[in-house]
Amino acid sequence: MIEGRTAPPPGTPPRVLVIDDEPQIRKFLDISLRAKGYAVETASTGLSGLQALATQGADLVILDLGLPDLDGNEVLRELRHWSTVPVILLTVRAGEAEKVAALDAGANDYVTKPFGIQELTARARALLRSNGSSVVAAPEFDDGHLRVDFVSRDVAMDGEKVSLTRKEYALLAVLIQHAGRVVTQPQLLSHVWGPAHDHDTHYLRILVGKLRHKLGDDASAPRYIHTEPGVGLRFVSD
Repeated sequence: MIEGRTAPPPGTPPRVLVIDDEPQIRKFLDISLRAKGYAVETASTGLSGLQALATQGADLVILDLGLPDLDGNEVLRELRHWSTVPVILLTVRAGEAEKVAALDAGANDYVTKPFGIQELTARARALLRSNGSSVVAAPEFDDGHLRVDFVSRDVAMDGEKVSLTRKEYALLAVLIQHAGRVVTQPQLLSHVWGPAHDHDTHYLRILVGKLRHKLGDDASAPRYIHTEPGVGLRFVSD
């Protein structure tokens, strides 16, 4: 399986492949991403994008959902047969069902058009960080406030032990392990409660509320657990 590119030498700019049929979007992203220090390749169709990824590789793919030859979800399903490269989906389809379908098809994140370049590059940085050095490979997460020891399953906030139930810990761990990415409600429900509960969203709402309370994470201005309404949750940490 292609893992995107092998790790580039220090100082080499991350390579971004933009697949979008709108010339103005391709030009905007080409100029904006290059200004942020990325190397950029563009493609106007799903097929040419898949060919570019297969022959030249990429560290990140930015993929439009509406393409002239292949639907974006078809492109996702095809590339996921042979690549684990992070993918950010661009979509004008703001419906929850479309977003969940895209994430289930293999997207790591999505941005709804129109979008700001600051938001897009922030999500790109988060995916490149997590893809380059996954938290799962480390024995602990520690940002100076929240500390999670994945070996002992100990959790502490500002040096004070936080007592979590088994399900609360399972939810926190899976979110940290996918930091910066949206994890859908069905994925979270299946992970914490099992496949038979992938529609029991009220279970998840209650558990998230309890976990936030124990972490002191205000739902109206969250530090860590951000809600993507109707879609899922995203763990964010500086």
